[in-house]
Amino acid sequence: MSYEPRLKKIYNEEITKKLQERFDYSSPMEVPRLVKIAINRGVGSATSDKKLVETSLSELSSIAGQKAVATHSRVDVSNFKLRKGVAIGTKVTLRAERMYEFLDRLISISLPRTRDFKGVNNKFDGRGNYTMGVKEQIIFPEIDIDKVNTVNGMDITFVTTAKTDEEGYALLEAFGIPFKK
Repeated sequence: MSYEPRLKKIYNEEITKKLQERFDYSSPMEVPRLVKIAINRGVGSATSDKKLVETSLSELSSIAGQKAVATHSRVDVSNFKLRKGVAIGTKVTLRAERMYEFLDRLISISLPRTRDFKGVNNKFDGRGNYTMGVKEQIIFPEIDIDKVNTVNGMDITFVTTAKTDEEGYALLEAFGIPFKK
């Protein structure tokens, strides 16, 4: 028997039926689904210290369970002492099983560990996709707090096949993302 992540099973068995009834879709294939989760982190002070990018790469890789890659600057900006081609951030894109596993850990373990947590904002991009910011990487259990030199945040983007923000909101809320009321 093959392994299926918990949230993927819930999506296939419960969420599709609920959303199909709510939005009156004629086919289950019309129901919006989660395509990928992209996690990225800018390391602004990496222009002066190259080890910050390496630290960010290892932290992001352990959080995502998949190897992260460095992002490089495209242009020279003299005011920021930035040269073209210098590593200034990290990113990782999760799909399929790893995506569902990360989403499950984010909802059930990491977000509740956030200080003074009242829910996440519900601002969507107009096309059913959602981006949330995390202020501290230490909310993830994969990060050893004793080894953290600087507390950095990251952006987590949920890309869906939803055509409207309302459909995207309903999908992510059904997964269990705690939006502010």
